[in-house]
Amino acid sequence: MTKDPAFFLVIDLEATCDEEGRIPEKIMEIIEIGAVLVDGATLEPVGEFATFVRPVIRPTLTEFCKKLTTITQADVDGAPTFPAALEALGRFVGERDALFGSWGDYDRKQFEIDANRWGVPLPLRGHMNIKKRFSAALGETTRYGMSSALERLGLPLLGTHHRGIDDARNIARILPYAIGRVPIPEVRPTG
Repeated sequence: MTKDPAFFLVIDLEATCDEEGRIPEKIMEIIEIGAVLVDGATLEPVGEFATFVRPVIRPTLTEFCKKLTTITQADVDGAPTFPAALEALGRFVGERDALFGSWGDYDRKQFEIDANRWGVPLPLRGHMNIKKRFSAALGETTRYGMSSALERLGLPLLGTHHRGIDDARNIARILPYAIGRVPIPEVRPTG
């Protein structure tokens, strides 16, 4: 059994998008970084980081993206570019032993795409796919969406879905169950 890290850094990203894949994955850009620092011993949140990020390839957000995320054009127009946002995230993490975790692999891959595009290193250690860990904790192969996982646990979705900081907060609430430190409640039959 591996030792838990001193901290978990739960991150959720939002990126430029459009319906029907009209913005290919290779040119999607991060427009919000939401992070919750969770104490590895208590599994309680001990800090938060949130920033919008200004896209440069397609600087104008699509109507679909604005509606999905509730992020406005003004939010990103006044935001730092990816390298500055990443530097701020690095300052937030500091010298802490923090394992990066996200709901699925999308966030890790998008971070890698943006870091490669800009030629900057990521200030993150490792990666835990919390979605995969949650399924394993249930003993299932089904991959739950974040809101479905909250529902499965009997927890309400807090904040606005598809906002980085709110989704990071919700994923941090699922983390104790996903890593097996809190038992997942039994499903009670309805009716």
